[in-house]
Formats: sequence, structure tokens, C-alpha cells
Amino acid sequence: MNARLEYEQRLWQQGYSRVMGLDEVGRGCLSGPVAAAGVIFESGTDIEGIRDSKNLEEGERKRLAGLIKQRALFWTVEYCSVDEIDKLNILWASLKAMQKCVDAAREKPDYLLVDGNRYGSSLIPYTCLVKGDDRSVSIGAASILAKVHRDELMKRLHQDFPYYGWKTNVGYPTVQHYEGLQAYGITQYHRRSFNLKTDKEYREKDQ
Repeated sequence: MNARLEYEQRLWQQGYSRVMGLDEVGRGCLSGPVAAAGVIFESGTDIEGIRDSKNLEEGERKRLAGLIKQRALFWTVEYCSVDEIDKLNILWASLKAMQKCVDAAREKPDYLLVDGNRYGSSLIPYTCLVKGDDRSVSIGAASILAKVHRDELMKRLHQDFPYYGWKTNVGYPTVQHYEGLQAYGITQYHRRSFNLKTDKEYREKDQ
């Protein structure tokens, strides 16, 4: 048996039929929303190669994302915006994005497997798993979908704001990202509650 199915197998055997894996990406970014995904697999589903999305090449992530979408009973990707991040702080925005995934399911999950060491209050039973994206197929699948969707969003934004390197850094702190902030200023997609190392505001005339 795939070791990453241990938690799911145990829950399926206990009678849970809609086990949702939850994970988020983008917490450490300077710009862009935080994304979360929720994935529910039918009992017994196993997809070879699912693991922490950060340990996969981009092409493999996209291939697996396609398989996950085909074979999942349910999947969704939800976001918390930059404004929500600045208002709530990044931890609570991440938890809110995961809760949005739970709320998006028309037929609610009956158990949650959550990456990390905390969740919010929930009427649905749940287990938090540190490094869960490498310990649970459902969480790993969620991490892949969240990263693929968020990366694609940041690459689209790069076309309008090419000064920050979002095509490659997808919003994470890099030398190019900070240099862009210094030269062109803070856009509406930047998280003002983070240390951006500048107070300069983005203006169209700076292009």
C-alpha cells in the first residue's frame, strides 16, 4: 500500500466517504493572493507520484493536476485576496482560504485532513498533519492544485507588471522582486502588511 494513503485508508475503513485534503500555497509571498485547494477522492483511489508540490518539477505538477481533476470526486481552488491578507494576517487568511474550500463543496466533506499544525473551529472532524503534503495523498493533491493554479495566476499578472519577476518567482521574495519594488513601487497586488522595503507607490508613468 502507498504509505501516503495510510490516513485515508484508516478513515475510509471507519466509514468516512468524503475525506477532504486541504493545503495552501503562497504564504511567504510578497504579492498575490494566498491559494488553498480541497480534494476529495473516492475510497481506494491512489495516484502514483503525488507528493509535496514544491518537490515536483513544473511539468510533473501540471500532469498530476490533470489526473487529480479527472479522478477526484470533488476538487476546488479558492483564494484569499491581498486585502484579506492585510486585514486578517497571513495565517488567518490561509485558514480562511481552506475554509472556503470546505464551504464550496455542495456535498460537504465528512472528515478533513489539513496540512500544518492548526485549523480553525470546525463542526467537521479533522486532523492536522505537519508536512501533510508528503504524508497524505489527499493533502498532496491539494498542494499540487493550489500551486498550479496560483502560479498560473501570477504568470498572467506578470504580463501587466513585468518588473517584479512574477513569471519565475510567482510573488516570492527574490532580488529581482525587491529591485522591482524599489524602482517601480508597490502595486495593488502587493501585501502592504509585509516588509516590502519601500514606500514608493506604483504609477503608470513609471513604466
